[in-house]
Amino acid sequence: MIPANWTQIRCWKLAVWKTSWIHLPALVLPLVLFGCGGGGGDGEDTGSQAEPGATVEPGSDLTEWELENGIGPVTEPLALGDIDPGLVAQGEEIFNLKCSACHKLDQRYVAPPLRDVTSRRTPEFVMNMLLNPLEMTQRHPATKELLAEYYTPMTPQGLTNEDARAILDFLRQALADGPAGGG
Repeated sequence: MIPANWTQIRCWKLAVWKTSWIHLPALVLPLVLFGCGGGGGDGEDTGSQAEPGATVEPGSDLTEWELENGIGPVTEPLALGDIDPGLVAQGEEIFNLKCSACHKLDQRYVAPPLRDVTSRRTPEFVMNMLLNPLEMTQRHPATKELLAEYYTPMTPQGLTNEDARAILDFLRQALADGPAGGG
């Protein structure tokens, strides 16, 4: 039947739409019942399960180093030494320019407060987060938790290793100075 006017066309489209969806449950049900699989199998270990007693980490594809120190260009322990006042001043300038829109030192804002971050995370973790925020947010369990809490991923700021090192010294000095009135 070919429709002759708009009323017939609308009715015809409605009839076609209704009948085309009527078989959907019959197509989807087998996928739901059998496609997801319950395991079963022949009892052989495929290597996809953890050994008994082992804890499965959300970031289990990460190495022990990456879990502790983050994912990014910093792949070896940093030799920090004393806090460099020149780096602190440079880091404060960079922090105010590129970080303070989302981070405050002592207050929860768009992102977490950072005064004590160097007491909670390794220096390598801090630098990797500064230099590689996208991959850190996508793959590292600690930063995934922060994303779930703050709902805002950290955006790349185009920092160099030297910039990240300066911000690290600024944050180390901020921890040493303790909380201030303004944050």
